[in-house]
Amino acid sequence: MQGNGFKIFLAVFFLVLSGYYLYPSAQNYFIKQDLSSLDSEEAATYKRENFAKIRSVEEKALKLGLDLLGGMHVTLEVRVESLIRELASDTDDVFNDILRTATAQVETGDESIIDLFVQEFERRDPNARLSRYFRNESAGIKRSSSNEEVAAYLRTEANEAVTRAISIIRDRVDRYGVTEPSIQQQGTRRVIVELPGIDDPDRIRGLLKGTARLEFRLMVDPADNVRTLQRVIEFYETGVDSTASASDSTASASDSTLVAAADTTLDINDLLNTTEKKSGNALLDVMQPLGQGVTFGRVAEQDTAKVNQLMSDPRVTALFPRGVKYMYTSSPVGNTAEGREVYDLLGVRNEIELTGDVITDARVDFEQFSNTPEVTMTMNSEGSRTWARLTGANVGSNVAIVLDGVVYSYPNVLQRITGGRSNITNLANQAEAQDIVTVLKSGALPAPVEIVEESTVGPSLGAASIRAGLYSVMIGLLIVALFMIAYYRTSGIVADLALILNLVFIIGILAGFNATLTLPGIAGIVLTIGMAVDANVLIFERVREEQSTGKTLKASMEGGYSKALSAIFDSNITTFFVGVILYSFGIGPIQGFAVTLMAGILSSMFTAIVFTRIIMDYVVVEKKKTVSFG
Repeated sequence: MQGNGFKIFLAVFFLVLSGYYLYPSAQNYFIKQDLSSLDSEEAATYKRENFAKIRSVEEKALKLGLDLLGGMHVTLEVRVESLIRELASDTDDVFNDILRTATAQVETGDESIIDLFVQEFERRDPNARLSRYFRNESAGIKRSSSNEEVAAYLRTEANEAVTRAISIIRDRVDRYGVTEPSIQQQGTRRVIVELPGIDDPDRIRGLLKGTARLEFRLMVDPADNVRTLQRVIEFYETGVDSTASASDSTASASDSTLVAAADTTLDINDLLNTTEKKSGNALLDVMQPLGQGVTFGRVAEQDTAKVNQLMSDPRVTALFPRGVKYMYTSSPVGNTAEGREVYDLLGVRNEIELTGDVITDARVDFEQFSNTPEVTMTMNSEGSRTWARLTGANVGSNVAIVLDGVVYSYPNVLQRITGGRSNITNLANQAEAQDIVTVLKSGALPAPVEIVEESTVGPSLGAASIRAGLYSVMIGLLIVALFMIAYYRTSGIVADLALILNLVFIIGILAGFNATLTLPGIAGIVLTIGMAVDANVLIFERVREEQSTGKTLKASMEGGYSKALSAIFDSNITTFFVGVILYSFGIGPIQGFAVTLMAGILSSMFTAIVFTRIIMDYVVVEKKKTVSFG
């Protein structure tokens, strides 16, 4: 094999390297096979005892895409209209109406909501300035700023909001532990998220949509709460408020050496009796009145929308204590006789005393006596000072810890809290606690996001796709192999060996670069099987041409390989560049196809030019055998 030493070294090196990268995939397969043979309890024990090993193997194994492994495909849309509202320093009815009009228009067109907002604003009053609503000295937006300058400012903020949202979503997904997620921007305000292997879609929805807006608020005065309940019930009894308008309350707050809130129970027997009668009272038909402490009432899950509608009536909101709104608890507090979950409706003050911006760390802990999960948060120095002042001024009262518009806990303040520590309690399970920690550590989304499209691929469908892909690869390989043997005889067998090695190299390249194998990727492999023998066909035809001139077999091989190189390089390099373009500008399935196409081109060129030449030289030169080229 004189002169082929380097070629042999390369072939052995790449073969060993491919085996090295594919070994974890083989390990992962056998581990899953072993786990499937165990019962659930034994499997759980094995996973717990070998967690580090299993996790390491999974991280190094060949990744399967959403269409093969199963999982979720989610399209998120950043609500830019909410960002515009938040950026406005002062709003009025005109601003709100213009923003509503622009929001409605963007649903039916392709224009940016910012452009539509500015157009609608100028249409109503060409001489008005947007700077009356938007001020940001650091961004150069002043009272004298033109509408074009304000519009450019809003576009910059919107673009940064989408970029920031992608970063936060990626951080949350990574913390959740999803294997090889795909997160990409689509258009100006949409984000495509593909999460293979997901078995809890509801949890993922909450994780992706949660804005992570943590707020600490004081709560309604218990006496004001029960008076408000009486007024609202009477309103829906008679349609008229017979009492004075709601009085202002000096709400109190709570939290701290945090303990569960103790309800201040007031006498509301008359109200409970009214509940039993339900004589045409729309509110009591869907809510059980409580009036205990800061709790307004109790609502079954299916009735929350109806209660929201009733409680948002302007004539009803006029009965609320000044500066108070009502929010639901995050977790159910019980169940109805039919087994439906029910939630408490709590009185919370509008003013936000403290936000999640002051949180520097969050972790999952367990309550000392009940061993229930909770989230422990640590604040920065500014937050610690505010927290100490807030708790010191409201000892004996409740403070609500609100995350994304729902109350997670509202403990009673026992004493002034220093050191900036606070807890979120009353959590359903450890998974919920971990999700809260995830969103708090990742940060708050700059604007709310909404799921506008979602699809789920089940594991069984993914397994069927894998089987179909394997069948297609095996059938394609068999057909090509039989054709090569039938047409080129002995040299066809050599080409088939190169083809098998080519498949090993392709999978090894994917595993080595931590790429993801998708169903379109398998299509790329099938295509590569057909293209892989193309180089050998060019070489073998050239060898036959050389033989027809009367040259020896060895000389014909030399001439055939050397003369076919230019054509092989030209065809494969141009195809490789097409794969690069597809990968650069494509998304999802197109990228999966492009990856395997590029890997297949590189490996097929190597096996066709180098590997087959090594075997041919060994047979013809070393063993002095005759090789048929058809």
